[in-house]
Amino acid sequence: MRSLLVTSAALLALAASAVPSAAASVQGPPPGGRGLFLTLSGDQNTWIRGVLLRCTPEPSGHHPFAQEACAELDRAGGDFGELPRQDRICTKEYDPVTVGATGTFRGRPVAWHQTYGNACELAASTGHVFRF
Repeated sequence: MRSLLVTSAALLALAASAVPSAAASVQGPPPGGRGLFLTLSGDQNTWIRGVLLRCTPEPSGHHPFAQEACAELDRAGGDFGELPRQDRICTKEYDPVTVGATGTFRGRPVAWHQTYGNACELAASTGHVFRF
């Protein structure tokens, strides 16, 4: 339980650092914004992971597939619901996973969340974006 609290606190701190401060908003956001904070969690938040993905000026952040994820988001026009689907055969096992994206992508604000029936459905629907 303690490690879950520590992990949650660390993720909240990382999310807070991804939000522009009041001083930054007065001067205007940096080119391309601060990036996207992506989260992935299990059923009833039994586990949670998160990474920062920046696509401008070039793919970076803590995402292990930053280049591929940014390319897929570009092809989808920044719309997470339009990410390229992969043809996969997934079991009907119900083990829900919830993903979220908050921040900015190519200067546009993003606030998106979706729950998938299992990890296979997630992978088929989101490509490299939530593969971390």
